[in-house]
Amino acid sequence: MSAGVPETDEPGVRLAGYEGRAAAVAGVGKDPVNLPMIRHWCEAMGDTNPGYAGPDAVAPPTMLQAWTMGGLSGHVGRTGAYDELVGLLDAAGCTSVVATDCEQEYLRPLRPGDEVAFDTVIEAVSERKTTKLGTGYFVTTRTDVRVAGELVGTHRFRILKYAPARREPPAPRPRRPRPVVNRDNAGFWEGVAGHRLLIQRCAECGTLRHPWLPGCNACGCPEWDTVEASGEGTVHSYVVMHHPPFPAFDPPYAVGLIQLAEGVRMVSNVVGVPYDKVRIGLPVRVEFRRYGADGADGGGGDGEGALVLPVFRVVEGEG
Repeated sequence: MSAGVPETDEPGVRLAGYEGRAAAVAGVGKDPVNLPMIRHWCEAMGDTNPGYAGPDAVAPPTMLQAWTMGGLSGHVGRTGAYDELVGLLDAAGCTSVVATDCEQEYLRPLRPGDEVAFDTVIEAVSERKTTKLGTGYFVTTRTDVRVAGELVGTHRFRILKYAPARREPPAPRPRRPRPVVNRDNAGFWEGVAGHRLLIQRCAECGTLRHPWLPGCNACGCPEWDTVEASGEGTVHSYVVMHHPPFPAFDPPYAVGLIQLAEGVRMVSNVVGVPYDKVRIGLPVRVEFRRYGADGADGGGGDGEGALVLPVFRVVEGEG
């Protein structure tokens, strides 16, 4: 029995009996070490080491396992012990698997023409472990790789076979922060609720202004009326928000300073293209987006807690 396996861990006691048993005996690589496979590996890995090409090429050491893999047709020489072990784990409820790590030791380079043989042993089965993924057992196999009887490398591979942990249902999505509505800006938000983008206009000098203010910032007149904006504009500037994260939003996302056709600017989200495609000068058009009480885009209907916000969608064909 493996050291440290409690006798109360009945599956663990049975599993420990597989330690030291052969999983493959006198396995033979499907192909000799060869330049085409070395080239494909290097291209996939982006490895341009000149030692892996040309008449004196050697194989990248990390290809050690590749020469022992059986592909879809498998290998002769498997003993069945590993399949039995996996079957016991499945029967114990450990039906999920994740590879956790591997260790390799290289004793000499492999060269084109080398014919690989190998033996695999079940080296260790851990006691029952509980991880964030779930509860199960770590299984380690060791494969000794030889060429013409000479040990050229060792490959250890470790998996976790586990019963998935029960997941708590996700917490309700926080709702989006609500704007602060007061007597100075209430008219703007009333317009937004009706899908109208309203701009203040000074009754004295006619200056347009945004955000809304109690008096004209050009002449000081407290009297004003409104102009409904066309909704057309361009991205004057923007930032991409990555941090800090906030559960009601899905970063990264673009926040733009929008130059409206009427001459005023306002801040809002830029939508309709990926955040990394937003550029200064992009033409945009206002869109009124409804958020539900749960913060979800498009939800909430007209019920209590629903929120309508103006966002700016990039004009089709411009992103």
